[in-house]
Amino acid sequence: MQPVRDRRWNIAKIDENQVLRLARESSLPQLLCRILLNRGVDTASDARRFLSSSLAEMRDPFLLKDMDKAVERLCRALLAGEKICVYGDYDVDGVTSVASLVAFLSALDGNCFYYIPKRMEEGYGLNAGGIREVAARGARIIITADCGITAHEEANLSAALGIDLIITDHHTPPPEIPRAYAVINPLRSDCAFPFKSLAGVGVVFNLLLALRKQLREAGYFSSRKEPNLREFLDLVALGTIADIVPLVDENRILVRHGLKELSLSSRAGVSALKAVAGVSGEVDCGMVGFRLAPRINAAGRLDDAALGVELLLTNDARRAAEVSAELNTSNEDRQHLEKVILEDALQRLASDPSYLGRTSIVMASESWHAGVIGIVASRLVDLFHRPTILVALQGGVGKGSGRSIPGFHLYDALQACSDQLLGFGGHKYAAGLSLNAETFTDFAESFDRHAAGLLTEEDLLPELRIDAEILPEEVTLEAAKLISTLEPFGMGNPRPLFVMRGVQALESRILKDCHLKTRFRRGGYCFDAIGFDMADRIPASDFVDIVFSLDLNSWNGRTSVQLRLKDLKVATK
Repeated sequence: MQPVRDRRWNIAKIDENQVLRLARESSLPQLLCRILLNRGVDTASDARRFLSSSLAEMRDPFLLKDMDKAVERLCRALLAGEKICVYGDYDVDGVTSVASLVAFLSALDGNCFYYIPKRMEEGYGLNAGGIREVAARGARIIITADCGITAHEEANLSAALGIDLIITDHHTPPPEIPRAYAVINPLRSDCAFPFKSLAGVGVVFNLLLALRKQLREAGYFSSRKEPNLREFLDLVALGTIADIVPLVDENRILVRHGLKELSLSSRAGVSALKAVAGVSGEVDCGMVGFRLAPRINAAGRLDDAALGVELLLTNDARRAAEVSAELNTSNEDRQHLEKVILEDALQRLASDPSYLGRTSIVMASESWHAGVIGIVASRLVDLFHRPTILVALQGGVGKGSGRSIPGFHLYDALQACSDQLLGFGGHKYAAGLSLNAETFTDFAESFDRHAAGLLTEEDLLPELRIDAEILPEEVTLEAAKLISTLEPFGMGNPRPLFVMRGVQALESRILKDCHLKTRFRRGGYCFDAIGFDMADRIPASDFVDIVFSLDLNSWNGRTSVQLRLKDLKVATK
C-alpha cells in the first residue's frame, strides 16, 4: 500500500444570484458572502451571528435534556455541603472538563474532589473500582466529564452505593441510555438543544451557566462572590479545539472568546504551559492543537492525566512550572513512541501484500503502546486516506483506537462489527474499542468488508474543498484581512481555499529541508508562496494551477499577503 499523493479539487458551485442577494442584504463584500454561503450561512442574520460570535447569542442551557434535574440536585448538594466527585476522561477534553467543574464548584465553596482513571490500568470512562473508591471517600454525587454515556452497569452500581450519578457527555449514545439521576448529552434523541456538536467541555460549560443562573435566582451570591464564567473560557477553548469538533455555532463562540482568554494567560498553569511550548502573543487554534494540547494529553496517554488537571487548577506559579516541565518531558517520550510505532506500521504496509487493495487499515501489535496509537492512526489517515484502526495487544486482549475520513461514520462501522468486540465508543471520526486477541483477524476482515461496501474509489482520494477561483488582481492585503474575520478556522470552518490557474513558477527553494518556498507570477502580478511539508512538490512545469489560502505575513513591522500553498498541478489551460 502506497501513500496517497493525488487530491480531488472540488470547487464550490454557488449561485451568483445568492451571492448578490446576501451581499445586498448584509452589506458585506461579495467574496466574504461567497465563503459564508459555502459554509451554509445563507441569511443576513446568520451572517451577522457568525461574524459577531457574541456570548450573548449562546442558547439557553436548560434546553439540554435533564439539565434542570442536574442543577436542582447540585444546588441541594451545595447547600447541604454534600461531597461531590467529578469523574473525567484522560484526554484534553476530559481534563479541561474536570478542571472547569472542580474550579467552579470550589469557587462556590463546594465540597468536591476529582477522579480520573489511569488509561493503562483502568481503561476509558467509569469503572467499578473507581466508583467504589469514590464511594469510600464519601461522595454522594458523581458528575462525569466527557464520559459515561454507555456506562449502564456502572450507573446501576452507583445507585446501589447510594450515589446520584450525573452524566455529562457528548459521545454517541446507545439505543438505551444509562439509568442515572441525570444524563446531559446533546446527542440524546429526546434533547431539544439545537446544536449537537458540543465537545465534552462545551457540555460542562453549559452546566456551569445553568447552575450559576439557578443559584443567582436563589440568592446564593448575596453573601459570596459570583464566579465570572468568562474566565473559564480558556479551558473550554483548549478542550474544544483539541477534540476536533466543528468550529461553528456555539463552538465558534466559545473558542473565539476562549482564545482571547488563553492569550491573556491569567491562569498560572496556562502561563507555564505556554512557556514550555514556546507560545507567546496572540494564541490561535494551531498553537492549541499542535503545541499546548499535546502536552496536556501526554500525561494521560503514558501515565496519569491527573497531572494535567493539577496544572490547570494550581495558583502556585512555581508548582505550575514544575508540572509543565513534567508534561513537556512526557510529550517528548510520547513523540518518540509515536515515531517508533509509525515506522513499524509503515514498514508493514509497504512490505505486506495482504494490505494491497484494502479499503481500510486495521493493524495490531503486542509491542505498541495503547496510549499513543490514536495519534499514529491519525497520521496514517493523513498519509493513506483510509479508515484506520490500530490495536495494542496485551495479555490476550486488544485496546484499539480508530480515526476516519469524510463519508465513513466510524462509530456506526464499529456497531456493524460489534459481534467481534468486547466494547466500543466514540463518534464519527474517532473511536475506541476493545476485543479479544483471537478475534482480531475476523474483526479486521469484517471491518474492511463494511468499509468496501460504503466507500468508492473517489472517496479514497482526499478532497480539497475550494471556495472559489480567484483572479490575480483579487489577491490583496484587504482580501486577506477580510478573510481573517472568519477566524477561528478548524473543523467545520476550514481556512478558505482558492484556485488560480495558469500561473508561472519563477523560482523555488527548500526551507528547513521540508518546506517549499516559491514565487509565482500571472500577468503583471507576482506572489510569494509557502508550502509547508511540500519540499517534494517543486513545480515540474513552468505553468501550474495552484490551490492556496491567503495569509497575513508580518515582518519587521510590515504586513503583506502571502499564499499558503496546499496543492499544485500542471496547468490545464
